[in-house]
Amino acid sequence: MHWNRNLALFAAAAITLGMGALKGSSQDSTNEKNWWRNAVFYEIYPRSFADANNDGIGDLKGITAHLDYLKELGVDAIWLTPIYPSPQVDFGYDISDYVAIDPKYGTMADFDRLMTEANKRHIRVLMDMVMNHSSDKHKWFIQSRASKTNPYRDWYVWHDGKGETATDKGKVPNNWASVFGGSAWEWDDKTRQYYYHKFYVQQPDLNWNNPKVHQAFKDIIAFWLKKGVAGFRFDAITTLFEDPAMADEGVVKDKDGNPEIQNGEPVLENIKTDNLPGVHDVMAEMRAHADKFSTNAYPGTRVFIGETYLPNIAELLKQYGTPEKPEFHLPMDTQVLLINKMDASAFRARLEDAEGELGANVPLFVFDNHDNPRIDARYGDGVHDTDIQRVLSTVLFASKGAALFYQGDEIGMKTTPPTRKEDVKDPVGQRFWPTYKGRDGERTPMQWTSAINAGFDSPTAKPWLPVPANNSTINVLAEKSDSKSLYTWYRSLIQLKKTNAAFSEGSDTMLDRNNPSVLSWKRVAPGAPPVIICANFSADPQSVDLVSQGIPEGAITTLLKTPGAADPASLKHVNLGPFGVYIGQLQFMISH
Repeated sequence: MHWNRNLALFAAAAITLGMGALKGSSQDSTNEKNWWRNAVFYEIYPRSFADANNDGIGDLKGITAHLDYLKELGVDAIWLTPIYPSPQVDFGYDISDYVAIDPKYGTMADFDRLMTEANKRHIRVLMDMVMNHSSDKHKWFIQSRASKTNPYRDWYVWHDGKGETATDKGKVPNNWASVFGGSAWEWDDKTRQYYYHKFYVQQPDLNWNNPKVHQAFKDIIAFWLKKGVAGFRFDAITTLFEDPAMADEGVVKDKDGNPEIQNGEPVLENIKTDNLPGVHDVMAEMRAHADKFSTNAYPGTRVFIGETYLPNIAELLKQYGTPEKPEFHLPMDTQVLLINKMDASAFRARLEDAEGELGANVPLFVFDNHDNPRIDARYGDGVHDTDIQRVLSTVLFASKGAALFYQGDEIGMKTTPPTRKEDVKDPVGQRFWPTYKGRDGERTPMQWTSAINAGFDSPTAKPWLPVPANNSTINVLAEKSDSKSLYTWYRSLIQLKKTNAAFSEGSDTMLDRNNPSVLSWKRVAPGAPPVIICANFSADPQSVDLVSQGIPEGAITTLLKTPGAADPASLKHVNLGPFGVYIGQLQFMISH
């Protein structure tokens, strides 16, 4: 039993050598084709990542300036939330031009330079693709609402009101609700019809029953692929279609048979406007179109990631498509994101679902993003937050498949919501204050240093959202130099994911399956010694007997453990402190 002090140095060297040797290797074509299968994706919220021109808003030059940081961390690809021209009602998800750059973020030349510099570092770039809706300021919608006979009228979802007359707009077509509150229908007085918006009023839904909409987005996808992007994350993709019968949604009932109420409004079943079958045909069509770009001129797989909030693993499986008609490479497995509590049994069940139900498909786990409170707010206890994040990041990176995490996770940034309504920037937070304070709390600027404004921009600038006061201790500069920091933990896990065969290629098998407090599993890859992972999901010390789980007593090399913890003296007694983690590699082979 011993700590291999050379492991971290070996892992870092292997990453550097592996990336440097990517071009010219006999495995070039295989590596390029399969790069995404064990990839680490990093979500960048450009508005809050780094501000190069000190106007308070992050930009493309700021991202380019920090590419070396991302390379050192071990990131394979970055996903940029929307950087297209936008009125910024929904901070970029209301797009007014799909083939340009919003001046707030820079120019197309700045984007091209970002691509060039990212390619030098073997970091791929993914764009956000928003196909459900556009901005109401997009030229398509401006034409669509100009008149009922305009050629663009049926690019969007328009409908007469119930009981409409020459002098009365009537009632809304049905009870469908916006995700952001209120009716999903907005009256247009000029053309005397309602238009449908699943999200904000300023985000009218596109009509995916119109073939011209299909072609428009194939052209948009081609534009960015020709720019060299490595793929797309598809926003709100399951909401493309609506029930053609326009039937009312059912109302969700509580255990007493009463309507469930959230933020003062009834909760609807959401089956008339979400996850309808037509989505699969659209994604198969877009995937076939994008796959044409995986050629010598555009080497490597162009990966499709789906924002897929789905009720179960069976529905997630459908999002991969079939071998004949593939859809997403990596639909997001948000089952773990939605657990929202430190429950070892629940995590075990979700990991077993991914291992057993997805077949040869690759899982993509995600625990948080720019739309959800950060990990501390959903899982933390205020005492062990850093150790809890070590546990969750271990599940993320030490499980089979690709991994996606959000900027700032690696240093333990905390959710910091506004304390006054007048400070809220997110419209949904303004609407539901104080019951729901919006999404500002998870979108605060990246904390690079302990200086004023955290190195996000100059000390004299005013960031678009306030920098949390905890940047004095939670910041990249401090954590990079601390061997016990969360940053060092993330980097070590990512290195293991890249250099250890069991981590990168192994299957997941749960151990000690009835343990309510500790999640234990082994990763086994052909021809490689297995790796054992034990993570304590409780605030109480725990001990795990791995020998009783079929792991023979014998030599094990510690790969990673909670700082300050002792190596196990025996596999019969792997002792874990509160929210402690132990990862070790056996020095011999065992069967699956």
